[in-house]
Amino acid sequence: MLPTTTAADLLAQATGAGEPTAVDELVPTGRLRAAMVVGLAPSAFAAVRDPESGGLRGVPVMLFQALADSLALPLDIVPFLGVGEIELTAGCGMWDVTLLPADDERRRAVTFGAAYHILNCAYLVPAGSPVKRVGDADAPGVRIVGLAGGAALRGSLRASPRATHITVASPDDAVALMHGGSADVIALGRESLRAVASLIEGSRILDGAFFTTTTAVAVPRGRLRAVGLVSAFVEDAKASGLVRRALDELGLPDAPVAPAGAYP
Repeated sequence: MLPTTTAADLLAQATGAGEPTAVDELVPTGRLRAAMVVGLAPSAFAAVRDPESGGLRGVPVMLFQALADSLALPLDIVPFLGVGEIELTAGCGMWDVTLLPADDERRRAVTFGAAYHILNCAYLVPAGSPVKRVGDADAPGVRIVGLAGGAALRGSLRASPRATHITVASPDDAVALMHGGSADVIALGRESLRAVASLIEGSRILDGAFFTTTTAVAVPRGRLRAVGLVSAFVEDAKASGLVRRALDELGLPDAPVAPAGAYP
């Protein structure tokens, strides 16, 4: 069970004096090490590199900077190519907190806290594709490409078991396969697909979703005091409008914010 104390109570614990508190469990090094995907496609959980400054921007950057500021701690960004890499390193002591789409397989590696975003996974097809609807992708000979360890790929394996699934490390690789004629469908979150679609002339995102989940804050498995603390922060960030502003500033005005009190 997750802690049931209020957000104010948990944030107070983080800065309190005396015996070890939630913040000690969250940041054993004294610096907030935030794991995040850095790649081609902006999304609710991925950062992108600014082409002019070279710095990182995006929802995870804004949220974790605000969390670090609230705890008066320095922020260290730990970049990864994909969510699968974050999941695989959860027990290695490389990072303290992250944002991930929730699925059952991922719970073996991390403990999820409060959800802040509703993720709809969809299919993108190239111009002239015979795949017109989500259900059309579930057919022999259809080649669906998705990110290794990604919730979208796992959802697609369940939704389209008769198709052939191809695993890649990043959205860039998925785009390259489709440009080369080696993929028929790309499976990603709808927000990420919008950026991908701009790189594949004539492509379109199919209506509907083959898998829906929430995106939530997460910590390495078993850190219940830490997950209570970061969940309190996420609830405050939703209530204050910070999550909505972060999504809007990244150009994702249609991305839905999870309701108050939502957990995966």
